[in-house]
Order: sequence, then C-alpha cells, then structure tokens
Amino acid sequence: MNLTLKIWRQKNNSDKGAFKEYKVEHISKDMSFLEMLDVLNEQLANKGEDPVHFDHDCREGICGMCSLYINGKPHGPEQTTTCQLHMRSFQDGEVVTIEPWRATAFPVLKDLVVNRSAFDRIIQAGGYVSVNTGGVPDANEIPIPKKIADEAFDSATCIGCGACVAACKNASAMLFVSAKVSQLALLPQGQVERKERVERMVSQMDAEGFGACSNTGACEAECPKGISVTNIARMNREYFSAVVTSDNI
Repeated sequence: MNLTLKIWRQKNNSDKGAFKEYKVEHISKDMSFLEMLDVLNEQLANKGEDPVHFDHDCREGICGMCSLYINGKPHGPEQTTTCQLHMRSFQDGEVVTIEPWRATAFPVLKDLVVNRSAFDRIIQAGGYVSVNTGGVPDANEIPIPKKIADEAFDSATCIGCGACVAACKNASAMLFVSAKVSQLALLPQGQVERKERVERMVSQMDAEGFGACSNTGACEAECPKGISVTNIARMNREYFSAVVTSDNI
C-alpha cells in the first residue's frame, strides 16, 4: 500500500501548528496504524528530520494512550483503539489525515501528543474508595448481585483514552466521569463516599474546562470499550441526589 499522510505538526503548546504532508510506500495491510507511523518515523530519522511525536504504550488496546484523530474520527474508522486499528481498514492511495484530540482541556504538547492530566485530576478528586474494606477475602465475602457486578465491571472497562471528549462537539467528559462514578456507586464498597465523590468529580470536570453533554451519543459510538451513555444518566441522578441532600443547603 502507498499512502499520503496529512499530519498535524506543532512544536509546542504556544506554536500555531499546521498540517504537513508525507508519503509512505510499501505498507503492509497487516500492519497496525502505529506500526505504519513507526515506518514513517524511521524514514524521517534517516533523513535527519524530527520524527512525528505521538502517544503509545501497551499497543494492546488496554492503556488508552494511543489518542489519534484519524480522518475525522477518534481512533479512526473502526470502533477500537488506534493501536488495534490495522492498515487493511484503508485503501491503497488513500489520503489519511491525522490530528491530535481537539479540546481546551487537552492542550497539545507536541504534534499529536496532548496533555490529558485533566482526567487524572478528576480521578484524584473522588474516583477512589478510601474506606477500609479489610483484606481481599473479606471484600470478596460481600454479596453483590451478578447484574450489579456486571454493570460495575462494564463501567470499569473505561480506559480513559479521551475518545469521548474528542468525539463530542462540546468536548464533554461526561462519559468518562460517569463511568468512573458508576463503577464505584454501584458497589457496596463505594457507598460511604458516594455523595462527596460525585460532587467533587463533577466540580473538577467543570473546573478543567470540559463542555456540557450534547446528548447526541457520539461519545458512546466512538468509545473503543463501548461504555454506555446510561452511565451519564446514572451520574446525573447521583449528582442531583447528592446536591439536594447536601448539608450545605
């Protein structure tokens, strides 16, 4: 396969940035998208040019680091992570446009790399359980109905890649935050801090500059882990309940 790549190049957060065109040839359809970028970077390095900077880590669809906006879609044409996207999803001679996540809360560090530490600060605000549940055997003895356990597990599969933010026209982080709220709100271990958790996480989300939910469902459609928007409804119920019963009212 021979491809034309239009890649966003930006030296740092203060740089204006622009698209730059590259040609890559003899690309195997069995390569992953990141492997194709590795080939490009080898070519650039051999020419003494600055390689294209992009995030990656596990390359197994687990960590959520591979945050690329490909041909107008987060992670590309398939509902999967970029590292699990293969070149057979593209056509020989195709022009492929590659951009970073576009969100005020995700400032560009360089090229395709963005700073997603806003997600970390939201988790730090309340996405944890601090109550002492004892050892593993003790925690496992707490009876949890299978339906509830399955729902909590489904919410916990969120890898925090930020595709939901990139897909939303308002750059909302509601799907990410609601998944983290849900996985703890559903479990008995998370009940002690239930109210404080949702208030703190929503407050931090707003402080980070994420937009409001647009209710279009683009986040769910593009999420590589298929996180459901029903989590957003649950988070809204959790939040309103916490606010209404707050001691500060």
